[in-house]
Amino acid sequence: AQLVESGGGLVQAGGSLRLSCAASGFTLDYYHIAWFRQAPGKEREGVACLSKSDGSVTYVDAVKGRFTISRDNAKNTMYLEMNSLKLEDTGVYYCARVPNCPSWRFIFGSWGQGTQVTVSS
Repeated sequence: AQLVESGGGLVQAGGSLRLSCAASGFTLDYYHIAWFRQAPGKEREGVACLSKSDGSVTYVDAVKGRFTISRDNAKNTMYLEMNSLKLEDTGVYYCARVPNCPSWRFIFGSWGQGTQVTVSS
């Protein structure tokens, strides 16, 4: 069972990116899902969470109104749409299955390789 992130890149401030996370070996729809990020020199932090139960979403204040988490069950893939990107959004982004939503402390399985997002001025 694994999750593979993709879609990162270099973008100017104010731009947009769409991250993808493809699941294999399990059905993503059975889980709460979340995106995390780790900025250079900082600890990994939760960014967005999507509940399996009622589809409710939770965003940390820093990304509210700019990021959107979603999933496509047919493709067994989750996404993070990022708009109005800021310099402080730079970091490595990871997806994960989580035991609760929101839950930033524990994940199921191990971290993937992540995808690098770099926002330039």
